[in-house]
Amino acid sequence: MNRRHFLQGALATGALSLASIDRVAQASSLRAAKMAAPRYDNPLSKPGKTEQDLCDTLIAHAKSLGATYCDVRLVRMLSQSVTARNNIITGLSDNESYGMGIRVIKNGTWGFAGTREVNDASGKMAVAEAITIAESNSKIQAVPLDLAPVAAVTAEWTTPIKKNPFEVSFKDRAQFLLDMHALGASVQLGGNKLTLNSDLRCVREEKYFASSEGSKIWQEVTRIDPSTWATVADPVKGEFASRALFVLPQGRGFEYVEEYPYKDEIKEAAQEAQEKLTATPVEPGKYDLVLHPTHLWLTIHESIGHPTELDRILGYEANFAGTSFLPTEKWNGYSYGSSYMTIVADRTQEGALATVGYDDDGVPAQSYPLIEKGELLAVQTTREQAKMIGEKTSRGQSYAEGWWNTPFQRMPNVSLQPSTKPMSQEDIIKDTGKGIFIKGNSSYSIDQQRYNFQFTGQVAYAIQDGKLGHMLRDVAYYGKTTKFWDNLDAIGDQTTYMIGGAMYDGKGEPMQCNPVSHGCPVARFSNQRVINTRQQSANSKKGMLDYE
Repeated sequence: MNRRHFLQGALATGALSLASIDRVAQASSLRAAKMAAPRYDNPLSKPGKTEQDLCDTLIAHAKSLGATYCDVRLVRMLSQSVTARNNIITGLSDNESYGMGIRVIKNGTWGFAGTREVNDASGKMAVAEAITIAESNSKIQAVPLDLAPVAAVTAEWTTPIKKNPFEVSFKDRAQFLLDMHALGASVQLGGNKLTLNSDLRCVREEKYFASSEGSKIWQEVTRIDPSTWATVADPVKGEFASRALFVLPQGRGFEYVEEYPYKDEIKEAAQEAQEKLTATPVEPGKYDLVLHPTHLWLTIHESIGHPTELDRILGYEANFAGTSFLPTEKWNGYSYGSSYMTIVADRTQEGALATVGYDDDGVPAQSYPLIEKGELLAVQTTREQAKMIGEKTSRGQSYAEGWWNTPFQRMPNVSLQPSTKPMSQEDIIKDTGKGIFIKGNSSYSIDQQRYNFQFTGQVAYAIQDGKLGHMLRDVAYYGKTTKFWDNLDAIGDQTTYMIGGAMYDGKGEPMQCNPVSHGCPVARFSNQRVINTRQQSANSKKGMLDYE
């Protein structure tokens, strides 16, 4: 029986035994051993001289066809996951994609083509296609491309990890999930029923970049995405509530999973999901919001990360919630928020998802202040964009999801900096009179200029006279980006700082997905508008909305 037939049969039953998982893993190893591509257990699958020579040949061919610039990316994407529901392993996945993407500039215009056939004939066909596209595009190009300069480098970079997740067997990963679920199932929930769903995913991106300007860059980027949801159902009332574990994806190895305090949080998640069933409905009104990093990272992503992308500001990008409220001119010095607000754009941050050594233009990763004490200092740029706003060099924000995509401007890690003075979460809560403490991210909406928004969380607790009180339900806050950040009046110190993020942030058309992180401390936003979502939903059906 081959691997495909085995999986079809096993998954049809809805479960995989640990013995079955062993057989799947063995089949996967046999398949990998037969492949011409390097095996998973090779810690650094660098392209050999043949592949490097191929890139040089294709670059020379592009120049012979009139290209003034060419780069070639050889990319291998590896992805594995194990999923579980309660005490059952429900699925395994093991995917690999390998190919090359070729960009050219001819007549001052980009052309791009990709191929999964990494050889001379297919490569030259892709070059010819890219040249043809550039020639066609140039007929409607108003202003020729003017790339910001970058020094040619020969370099290597890898994500600093302690334990390669691809060297951890499927069986061990499955056993980890089953052990965790057993701890969650031990929580006493009365007559209510607990359902646990987990997905333990690991991704590796191996990339070789060569350009006509002389750069030759090898990178290996590892990311891990563990997620678990605890759902408690009350069979008598016919109601249910869920709470996700606050373990967020990171650019680390399997050590991140092993070091995370799952034993405590899996029980806490089950208990809090149970508590949400009987939590007190929130009273709409004005509150001071104390936002935990597991929640605030998403607010940063939507209200700061995307609006400061230059292509959105200039109107070149409008997919996935539109452009930007920032002015196309005179954005430098724009008042974005209070003096507590310092935001850093950083592709060098250890453990973050968008961290790399070089972007897909061959520009070194960098860290720079995006907003300092509430004042906007910079925006995100690529080599193509920098000179549009009078800057001499790129900010290094060019990225493509895979070999089949053309690189374009993608978000770096965008993070709120913690206080340099001691300030704990407890200190902020003690200093809060009437407030709500929110943890975890849930649903959200934002308008087409990234200005008006609404966010909900996983769990929320009332704060009264400096004390954390009972759990609240149906909590959502809404506001306007700059007014919201103007009301930032307290931030925690480094001890409250955490890295959150998303593995699959969509942008563009055709859509590309970009992994990105946002670090932040606990932070308080005064005098924010809070609604009761259940009440608001009922009112909206009657045509009665209470937005001001």
